[in-house]
Amino acid sequence: MQISERISADARDKLKAAIDEVDGAEVLAVCELDENGVIDSVSIAARGGPSSVPALYPHMDRGSVVVHNHPSGELRPSAPDLAVAAELGNRGIGSYIVNNSLSELFVIAEPILRAEIRPLNITTAAEYLEPGGAASRTIPGYESRDSQIQMLRSVAEAFNDDHLTAAEAGTGVGKSFAYLIPAMLWAATNEERVVISTATINLQQQLVEKDIPAVNRMLPEEVPAVLVKGRGNYLCWNRLQELTQENELFGEGEEELADIRAWAENSADGSRSDVPFMVQESLWMKLRSEADSCLMLRCSHREKCFLAKARKAAAGARVLVVNHHLLFSDLAIRVQGLGFDGTAVLPPFHRIIFDEAHNIEASATSFFSDSHTSAALRRNLSRLLRTRRTRRIGLLIRIQEAGFLNDEALTRIESALSQLETSIAAADADTLQVLNGRYNLRLLGAERELYRASLFPALDTLRHDLLHLIGLLGDLYAVLNDEAADSTEAYELRGAVRRLEGSAALCRRFIEHEDDPASVYWIEQRRSETGAPTPRLQRTPLSIREVMEEAVFTPYSTVVFTSATLTVGESFSYWAGRVGLDVGDERTQLRVFPSPFRYDTNVLLGMPYDAPTPDSLEYEPYLVEFVANALLISEGRALVLFTSYDMLRRVADAVRPRLAAIGVAVMRQGDDERSRLLRRFVAEPATALFATDSFWEGVDAPGETLQLVIICRLPFRVPTDPVLLARMDFIKAQGRNPFFELALPAAVMRLKQGFGRLMRRGDDRGVVFITDVRLTTKSYGKVFINSLPGPPRCIENTGERLLEELERFLYP
Repeated sequence: MQISERISADARDKLKAAIDEVDGAEVLAVCELDENGVIDSVSIAARGGPSSVPALYPHMDRGSVVVHNHPSGELRPSAPDLAVAAELGNRGIGSYIVNNSLSELFVIAEPILRAEIRPLNITTAAEYLEPGGAASRTIPGYESRDSQIQMLRSVAEAFNDDHLTAAEAGTGVGKSFAYLIPAMLWAATNEERVVISTATINLQQQLVEKDIPAVNRMLPEEVPAVLVKGRGNYLCWNRLQELTQENELFGEGEEELADIRAWAENSADGSRSDVPFMVQESLWMKLRSEADSCLMLRCSHREKCFLAKARKAAAGARVLVVNHHLLFSDLAIRVQGLGFDGTAVLPPFHRIIFDEAHNIEASATSFFSDSHTSAALRRNLSRLLRTRRTRRIGLLIRIQEAGFLNDEALTRIESALSQLETSIAAADADTLQVLNGRYNLRLLGAERELYRASLFPALDTLRHDLLHLIGLLGDLYAVLNDEAADSTEAYELRGAVRRLEGSAALCRRFIEHEDDPASVYWIEQRRSETGAPTPRLQRTPLSIREVMEEAVFTPYSTVVFTSATLTVGESFSYWAGRVGLDVGDERTQLRVFPSPFRYDTNVLLGMPYDAPTPDSLEYEPYLVEFVANALLISEGRALVLFTSYDMLRRVADAVRPRLAAIGVAVMRQGDDERSRLLRRFVAEPATALFATDSFWEGVDAPGETLQLVIICRLPFRVPTDPVLLARMDFIKAQGRNPFFELALPAAVMRLKQGFGRLMRRGDDRGVVFITDVRLTTKSYGKVFINSLPGPPRCIENTGERLLEELERFLYP
């Protein structure tokens, strides 16, 4: 068989170069075929020894061809070759063997080529949700909803016609079925993988545990789907073993680690959410899987690796449920050069659905930001060398015990570590001095002299000392690479150097921040585990528009965005502008599917016009009295939402004794882990939950559990937020109004989320109080009210009269 008929010249050259790089050892490549069935794309997935190479299943997908070389020149497949080819062949993946010179070829199994795309029959898909359809037959009490069917049709069109579709689906539409049915039909019909990305774990669990199984019961054949979690969610067996051995040596913390090991031995999942007891964050950080320290195939625990099991399950699934952060981590690797056909964090996929799409900008901004803290840097350094009870332990000691690090070289590294500790402390002190008691500070050109005099010298010294240590570790790595390249110590050292290089690079970027107008550079003051002030350096992208265009809109044929809150005043302009979606593009489709709920009869919106302004000294005492009286009337069953945790704490503590007298419990955000707090809130109706931040969304408490929502302040973002200020300055510099273009619509969408906590089912009813008087006294208040679903019945009156209305509404 002529190799030129199967592998293009460019592909042969790339394979030959990869083989030469490892001195003729075995190499495994995942390849793609052109329209003529000839390999034209090569991705090197693994490198092995003289006679074997690992077959990394997650790197391969249907229609791909796996090519590996036999250095001996004997191309007949071995028994392991045949076993691997059989397993891959059952997934439609071909297997070829070549010699080192790329002159000969042996085909073990042909790939099953991807079939032509078959569009969905939209009428047939809609019938699943129509009266008498599969949903009615398989789900007890299911009621067909026109808005849900129309949304399903819109999503199906997006798959058929390669649309970028934004669909606002009001509460009660049932958006998950509306996108899951066409997505799963598409995955089954065309054998293309679909990713469903959400912002919250609550929705991920609902999809995997409830909605996807329900849809699979409707379909003629099951579509495999899995929840894919980020690496840090999984326990690392190797790190558990290392920490256990260290603690046994010093007789510390053995009981807690024994409990974790006992759980791990019986856990099928190995993720933190599966742990039945509380694990401190500081301990989990020492046990979780991390990319830079993962030994992969070198790990002695690879056969029972929880992460590897999860990744293998993902490779075999057609629907992947992920969170936005994990998806962006995958897309970042693809954009940086891997491409969109191979495996990055996720196996290759072809269509994306963003649920909770109102959070995309925040999620992408978070992922594409860089930060530095002395605690994180010290944690990385401690992996190299640390002292406990006069005994030195860590990676460097293991390397020394293996015979690759002499006493003189270790002394030089210890000296560099000592000097680095001095520069870390000095940088922290100078950064706190620049903050001068402020919570945060954005680096601006107007204050450049302050930074040059007080901050940049310390950062430059820190960077210099980091680079010095990196140089010494680089010399050590060169020794290891020559004599023990495949050792776990070499791999761990390379990861440690990479992390230190990232810290040094961020120091340099801060010093040269004026050369990077596309980013926001800022510092903030936080509290360490001991309560002491500690600074954090942060670099954040000014906009995610370019990232979305390069990583999402251009490479993926179908992208669906959905949420209950994508519009402000019935317009998508704000949200679309923030994520870079071109509303004028012919691919872009914008759809609104109103809630079927009767907000006009089931929801009362009350606004006390006699409340003091939120920034006045009289406001908090007023709020304490109003909230206490409202909760006495509702007998708990309430969610009280704040924008400030300090005010939340003070108000909750003030009303707690009065509510306890009638048997109503006050639960406060931070009293327990979020999911446990919510479970208790749902299970115990005579409770009031005081919360902020993430509790404005993702709280699902239908029925009598929740009949009153009190919103204590319009949710404008903190005006000192450095990223918000930078984005507002950018808008202002272009001659536009940053309040009406950014601050106001962001607050409106947040208010819609908080308001939406009340109505979760069609028969729910209750009251929403918004105690911020700006809703009635400011002209922009109408923008908030007109953007709420329904609309609800609105009452403006004194606080006393509103409490009377509350009693009449709840107890007619």
